[in-house]
Amino acid sequence: MAGGAAPATPSGPPRDGTRFVLLHTSHPGNVGAAARAMKVMGFADLVLVQPRFADVLCREETVALASGAADILARARIVGSLAEALEGVSFACATAMTPRDFGPPTHAPRELLPSLAAGPHRVAFVFGSERYGMSNEDVYRCHACLSVPTHPDYGSLNLSQAVQLVAYDWRQALGGFGVVPRVPDPRLADGVAVQGALEHWREVLVEIGFLDPAAPKKLLPRLQQLINRAQPTAEEVHILRGIARAVQRAARKGGG
Repeated sequence: MAGGAAPATPSGPPRDGTRFVLLHTSHPGNVGAAARAMKVMGFADLVLVQPRFADVLCREETVALASGAADILARARIVGSLAEALEGVSFACATAMTPRDFGPPTHAPRELLPSLAAGPHRVAFVFGSERYGMSNEDVYRCHACLSVPTHPDYGSLNLSQAVQLVAYDWRQALGGFGVVPRVPDPRLADGVAVQGALEHWREVLVEIGFLDPAAPKKLLPRLQQLINRAQPTAEEVHILRGIARAVQRAARKGGG
C-alpha cells in the first residue's frame, strides 16, 4: 500500500487512505469548502478535532459551501484530540506558514510529497485553526511540516485554500488525473461552403460601401486566409451567413 492508497473495492476504484484533519475550526463555511476541495482531488477521509460548533457538519453554511461534496461531510468524523484523529496514520504532515525553531523539518509540498507518495505510509495532512494555526504541541506530533510558498509580504492562506493547494499537490504526487482533451469537431465546412460564405460577405461589403468592387485590393484574399486559419465547422459557416443576411436586411431597411 504505497502513498496512502488502499486496496480496490469490488464496487469501485481504489479507495484512497489519505486523511485530512482540521483542528479547532471556527467557520462552518471553511469546513464545507475544505470538503469540496478534497472531493475534486479524489479524497474522502475528513476528521475534525474539536470544532467550534458541534453540529458543524450539518450546518446550512457548511453544506452550501461543500457544493456537491455532501457525501464527504456525511462520512466525516468529529473527535476530541489530534491523537484520535491520527489513529491508523503512519505519516502526519503539519501545515504552517512559518517554520518552527524546533520540531519536524519543514518542506514545500512539492519538495516532499513525491517521495512520500512512493513510500508505504498512510498519510494525514493536519491544518490548524483559522485564527491561530497549529500549536507547537500539535506540530511536534507530526513527522514533517509543509509550508506553501507564498509572497513574502502576505503569506496568510484561507483554511480551505490551503486544503485545496495541498490536496492538489498530493494528487499530482500520486499520479494525478488526466485532462480530457478537446476533440475537434469533425464536421468542418468544406470548400464549397467556405466559398459560398465569402461570396455572400463580398456582396454585403459592397452593398454597405465597405468594399469598392472596382478596387478590391487584397481584402477578399485576406478574408480567405482568415477563414482558412479558423477552420470553421459547417454550423459556424451557417452562423456567418446568417450574420451577413442580417446586415443586408438592416442596410436595406436603413436605405429605404
